[in-house]
Amino acid sequence: MPGQVGPVGPHGQLLPSARKKKGRARRTPLRKRLRRDRTLLLLCLPGILYFALFFYLPLLGNVVAFQEYQPFLGFQASPFVGWENFQTLVAEPEFWLAVENTLEIAVLQLVLFFPAPIALALLVNSLIGDNVKRFVQTLLYLPHFLSWVVVVAMFKQVLGGAGTLSSFLNDNGITVGNIMNNPDTFKLLVTSQVIWKDCGYGMIMFLAAMAAINVGLYESAAMDGAGWLRRIWHVTLPGIRPVIVMLLILRLGDILTVGFEQMLLQRDAVGPDASEVMDTYVYFHGVVDGDWGISTAAGLMKGVIGFALILAANKLAHRFGEQGVYR
Repeated sequence: MPGQVGPVGPHGQLLPSARKKKGRARRTPLRKRLRRDRTLLLLCLPGILYFALFFYLPLLGNVVAFQEYQPFLGFQASPFVGWENFQTLVAEPEFWLAVENTLEIAVLQLVLFFPAPIALALLVNSLIGDNVKRFVQTLLYLPHFLSWVVVVAMFKQVLGGAGTLSSFLNDNGITVGNIMNNPDTFKLLVTSQVIWKDCGYGMIMFLAAMAAINVGLYESAAMDGAGWLRRIWHVTLPGIRPVIVMLLILRLGDILTVGFEQMLLQRDAVGPDASEVMDTYVYFHGVVDGDWGISTAAGLMKGVIGFALILAANKLAHRFGEQGVYR
């Protein structure tokens, strides 16, 4: 074809090798791209500095996991002990208790909390009238902005020994005791607290994904005789499936983080046997007891496991044809 340089195929198209050379020839130099996008880069600079200073730079402190760290000696003067902190860590029964409690709470939150925002988004999306939807959305995501101190205090006023619900049940001959102090139901309690606090906030992303679905698909399904339930199953859920998969992958990477403040506030009520998780283990061994090396080793193990889960889940998502978090 006129104007084409390089080998062409039988139908006049450029061969792959020629397309690659043509693409390389047209690629804008890095200096020009930086000059062209300088405004966007300057807008991104505060975010880049934030993550660099508060997320990536502190990663250098993981060297403490391989030292007998003394704060007054610093990183350079503290003796290097290799894997000794990790060996001490895995030999402690308290660490495995924290791991067990963390995994139990994480599984409960994954099974009960993760689908809750999806179900709530489906209900809100079915409401008629934009004003009603906005009012309900605002009402539902406001609890996210309450601190855990307020949330735990509210639950105590309702489910505590002298709480509203406990007093009502006791007055009607149903003895439930103090639910807030019961170690056997503590894991279900903290999961219900997370659902009440963050379910409304978590539905926002699913509502945004539903808004991007073509309305014509719903109309076509309705003309074919599909009811509201079948429209949800065959139109809405496939439309938001990439978002569900992405958030599920991110949740798996953060599965060992189950709420430090929430556990710390209720630790004295139910005892460490029920409330000790990896975050509280790191806090009490590192900040309170001064075992910096062991607590850093526990935190490093937690980060490595979370990173491995993200890689594995993302790879599995690719196997099923999903975009995942990255390609």
